Amino acid sequence: MGVLAFPLFLPLLWRLIVVNASFPTTLEGPFKPVTVPFDNQSYHGNAIDLPDTDPQIQRTVEGFEPEQVSVSLSSDYDSVWISWITGDSQIGDDITPLDPESVYSVVQYGIEGSQMSNEEVGYSFVYNQLYPFEGLQNYTSGIIHHVRLTGLEPSTLYQYQCGDPYISAMSDVFYFRTMPPSSPTNYPHRVAVVGDLGLTYNTSTAFGHLLSNHPDLLVLVGGISYADMYLTNGTGSDCYPCSFDESPIHETYQPRWDYWGRFMQPLVANVPTMLVGGKHEIEPQAEDQIFVSYSSRFAFPSEESGSSSSAYYSFNAGGIHFVILNPYTYYDKSSDQYEWLEGDLYNVNRNVTPWLVAVWYPPWYSTFKAQYREAECMRVEMEDLLYEHGVDIAFNAHVHAYERSNRVYNYSLDPCGPVYITVGDGGSREDIAVTHADDPDECPEPSTTADLDIGGGFCGFNFTSGPGAGSFCWDRQPEYSAYRESSFGHGILEVKNETHALWSWHRNRDYYETAGDILYIVREPDRCLANQGN
Repeated sequence: MGVLAFPLFLPLLWRLIVVNASFPTTLEGPFKPVTVPFDNQSYHGNAIDLPDTDPQIQRTVEGFEPEQVSVSLSSDYDSVWISWITGDSQIGDDITPLDPESVYSVVQYGIEGSQMSNEEVGYSFVYNQLYPFEGLQNYTSGIIHHVRLTGLEPSTLYQYQCGDPYISAMSDVFYFRTMPPSSPTNYPHRVAVVGDLGLTYNTSTAFGHLLSNHPDLLVLVGGISYADMYLTNGTGSDCYPCSFDESPIHETYQPRWDYWGRFMQPLVANVPTMLVGGKHEIEPQAEDQIFVSYSSRFAFPSEESGSSSSAYYSFNAGGIHFVILNPYTYYDKSSDQYEWLEGDLYNVNRNVTPWLVAVWYPPWYSTFKAQYREAECMRVEMEDLLYEHGVDIAFNAHVHAYERSNRVYNYSLDPCGPVYITVGDGGSREDIAVTHADDPDECPEPSTTADLDIGGGFCGFNFTSGPGAGSFCWDRQPEYSAYRESSFGHGILEVKNETHALWSWHRNRDYYETAGDILYIVREPDRCLANQGN
């Protein structure tokens, strides 16, 4: 039996907050905008990728022993997915995929402290990343396994092993805790939220802080491995289009995915982890395929939540209903994604899951110059729908900094609008975002802001009211921006009851307990959901 790297079964050694602590609440807002000045003298970490030789990312198993183990939620508490990889990947001009039929996909499990007498069998496959251009190396993965466990008890700690018991190729013992049942009184104790992790020395700091904060659930808001910052020969750059402008296709170096899976295993094998597809996960290849590695390596509750795509799905975590969206696949009002979202939101019972949280990669309400208003077409199509159904919080990433909004709708302060939180500060190699679009002479040329991968053309027109009226940018920090800071870190969401949730943001450079930004997000259902049919 292996040694548990992340002791979920141990009691927490500390409590960050109590429900009656005197932290500010959104009821006191809207807050006056705050910008924490960027201090170039402060240590902001090391935005350099871990090298291929780092022992934390090397393959340490043999034969068909499992590695890159992860656990993810199904649509509700009574089911989870266990995923892993066996066998080694290959990259080069001449690759021969492994045979998925050569090894079984088995998970043995039981409630912690009892025998692992339950067993489930899943399915396996390999995926390829292929480039139809001379000189580019192709890739084939190890054998990827997905097994769904069902009939689980709520709020219960389980132990499990995965692999093939018939050839004595089983993993160490890992643990996961199921979500509580959905109700207005049941919530996971601590939900960690972070985006743009990558695999840098900054990632290592964020990883350590995440482990120390003992989350029950981890939501990764895109920007996962950053394999797309490399050519197929392993040459990397901080700016892919700057360095590789003559590349016939946006190449990736798929072994970085394997490195990331090994590095993150102590966390994601023990904490249910839900992933969001971002720009760095598109990874185009032959025959116009996209998101292949992202959708292959991890399991998603797409089918369980009525979605036809791993790009968008939903799930419950106690009394929280999460909807995961994707702007890099069709999202307009005639699209499958919009139709799915409309039906999913309509069917949310706020008497059972009072909290409604939406997550996607590029932010609608970021005031940083980087990626400023590039997802405007998505906002134009979908914002009304999220507002009408009373979404409480929206998490985004992509911008490598932290920002929290006041409640906002259509760029105007609105007590019933969501709180938008950008957490693209996990530690990616592209370094930190510092410049704001409202800084003097920093407003970007509007025609350069739309992202072609998001589609929809140009939607970022000038503002029609407020200090930004007649302009593409405000002349100062917008009133909808409550707090912004150029630091790496991660966030923790602790829902206390059906109306109060504590949000805290933790800088990498601080001790993990220390909150750089903290407040209660308070729902007002009697005020804001009065017109809802459900």
